[in-house]
Amino acid sequence: MNNKTIWITGASSGIGKALAIKFAQEGWIVAISARREELLKEISKSQKNISYFPLDVTDSEKCKLVFEEIKKKLGDIDISVFSTGIHDPKSEKTLNIDKVKKIMEVNFFGTVNSINSVYEYYKSRKSGHISIVSSVAGYRGLPAAGAYCASKSALSSFAESLYFDLKRYNVRVSLVSPGFIKTPMTDKNDFPMPMIKSAEFAAEQMFKGLTKSKSFEIHFPKSFTTIMKVLKVIPNGLYFRIVEKGMKKIVD
Repeated sequence: MNNKTIWITGASSGIGKALAIKFAQEGWIVAISARREELLKEISKSQKNISYFPLDVTDSEKCKLVFEEIKKKLGDIDISVFSTGIHDPKSEKTLNIDKVKKIMEVNFFGTVNSINSVYEYYKSRKSGHISIVSSVAGYRGLPAAGAYCASKSALSSFAESLYFDLKRYNVRVSLVSPGFIKTPMTDKNDFPMPMIKSAEFAAEQMFKGLTKSKSFEIHFPKSFTTIMKVLKVIPNGLYFRIVEKGMKKIVD
């Protein structure tokens, strides 16, 4: 045990769960949060240094209360990783306003609520690390993913702004941009996902990026994210032609 502590939201499944287990196995004290308490309990039972704190991140006041509870039980929090996210590919094929609002409420505003709960703590402490899990889907708009892409794009821009705001207080801000990772969320996709990797692979990459690097963006797998970064900067006309050809199955 190294006496360092990390708080991870969205930790009941997928990347958040794998990351919690990875940090626990590396000797960190881990606090996990998500809505599904039973799943959190199971994860906590699997590793003696994981404690669970149920939370719906869309409740801004609850975010503050849970963070205070974590501090009271575990002490100082060295890293906070906010990875809550939802996606509804079926509803994205139509303009379902309720679903768009829900995705933005959870993915963007839920993450902002989480950040708000730790913001003053890290500023006054003048150390620490806030990491925001976005996606390469935030680089550009993709077919049948308007709300999801918009939520992740908003998160990425927010992280960049937060970087400037907190750097002068010696607080690190990082952005995580995964490619396709096999999780219960991506299992809903009905199209081929190139270069898809496991949640454990994502956790390994994130652990390295969070603890052994000082880069702002942690992106993986590099073979896929490099392509997405190129698509991010090419002219619109070329981008549209490439994506229409390569991802036609999404809109069929």
